[in-house]
Amino acid sequence: MKVCIFGAGAIGGHIGAHLARGGADVSLVARGPHLEAIRQNGLRVVSRDDEFTVSVRAGDDARAFGPQDYVFITLKSHQVDGALDAMRPLFAADTVVVPPTTGIPWWYFHGVSGPHAGRRLPELDPGGRQWSVIGPERVLGCAFWTAAEVVAPGVVHQDGMRAAYPIGEPSGERSQRLLALVEAMAAGGLHAPIEDDIRGQIWIKMINSLCWNLAAFLSEAINGRFADAPDALQTVRRMMVEMEAIATALGARIPVPMEKRIALTVGASDHTMSMLQDLQRERPVEIDALADSVVAMARIAGLQAPTVDALIALAKLKGRVRGVYPSARP
Repeated sequence: MKVCIFGAGAIGGHIGAHLARGGADVSLVARGPHLEAIRQNGLRVVSRDDEFTVSVRAGDDARAFGPQDYVFITLKSHQVDGALDAMRPLFAADTVVVPPTTGIPWWYFHGVSGPHAGRRLPELDPGGRQWSVIGPERVLGCAFWTAAEVVAPGVVHQDGMRAAYPIGEPSGERSQRLLALVEAMAAGGLHAPIEDDIRGQIWIKMINSLCWNLAAFLSEAINGRFADAPDALQTVRRMMVEMEAIATALGARIPVPMEKRIALTVGASDHTMSMLQDLQRERPVEIDALADSVVAMARIAGLQAPTVDALIALAKLKGRVRGVYPSARP
């Protein structure tokens, strides 16, 4: 099985290293010191109960790797559109693509029945470029539940509890391409449960990313600090209630109760949310993918999310003040 990880940072490195350990032919598209370290020393993954290093092909040009069976796109969501042309050499007629799901994905309404069947989401895919270049028929949905960061070039550290990658077909079927990928992921030690309703998992991931990243970015608190901040936790709950109402109005089922999700996040007490990591490293923050998801889905549902909207506005302002949100968008 040939698998390319396009954007082999923390999440991509974690997935790619495990797939390589399980025997897949893995190639990584990376850049900078991280790429050079992987080339020289291999890719190292460190977690609470495990540590290993794999040797994999790595480069900054996908043309060196050619068509793949599977492509994981593990860039930030806002980076995908600008990288589409660079990905084209990886795609053959039957290549399967696993895009990022930080927010609601552009393909969300592909394969559903009812009034929203085949609906496009221009807020999330301007001009329909991802729809046309990647194609919704290639897609497997996957929620990346991995608290990880690149702690040194070539080294990925996984925090907290076991990582999980719930995965499924947009149609809900258990296809051969899905079963083959899950088998390869399991062979490398990844937990990838098959989901017959992958959209429920995508909503949980999106809501978790939205609410906790906003809270962490504005407060600059690691997860554990929220355990002693009941007022801040209540704000997170209000955001979650607003977003779950939108999800439910669109027919989604949220399979994990809110309080359980909150307890799991706070329980990863030493973890730093990704937007706060970016702030600390003075890197651009991924606000727009989340904000655009709220706008798109609230519009379709005919609902509002005032708490979420208020915190997004404050986060954008803070990002501009701190120089990590250069967008000129309102």
